[in-house]
Amino acid sequence: MPAKRAWAVAKVMPKKIELALAVQYGCKDARLPLRPQVRRWVRAAQELPAQVTIRFVDADEGQALNRDYRGKDYATNVLSFIYESAPVVGDLVICLPVVLHEAKEQGKPVKTHLAHLIVHGMLHLQAYEHETNKLDAARMEAKEREILARFGIPDPYL
Repeated sequence: MPAKRAWAVAKVMPKKIELALAVQYGCKDARLPLRPQVRRWVRAAQELPAQVTIRFVDADEGQALNRDYRGKDYATNVLSFIYESAPVVGDLVICLPVVLHEAKEQGKPVKTHLAHLIVHGMLHLQAYEHETNKLDAARMEAKEREILARFGIPDPYL
């Protein structure tokens, strides 16, 4: 009997997908999320085993990375670096000054915007795309809305 019971519990409780997460703070600000919160957002968007580093940076580092890796000489909100796809191995770089500016401009809480960008970046690491065609963009945005709604975060595209 105990074997059946263990099987029933295992069937009800889904197995967690493997995740190795590093969070780096290359800048300081009281509004930056703590590691446990970052992990919750990453887990919510995670569909595949993953090894991910999330680094929060200042404008200078954000601009240098965007220039060196994308040929665009300005800081952007989030950069995704994919090294392997199975399992997912990659980095997300989030430029805090850009995020703070965007949150203020869009009238959103900083934490809400950070959650969106981490979810967005995690989806990119898992091969979701929005720049190549409208169908892919709609699919990715729908997934973002679904994940963010679990945290009570409103549609970021409104």
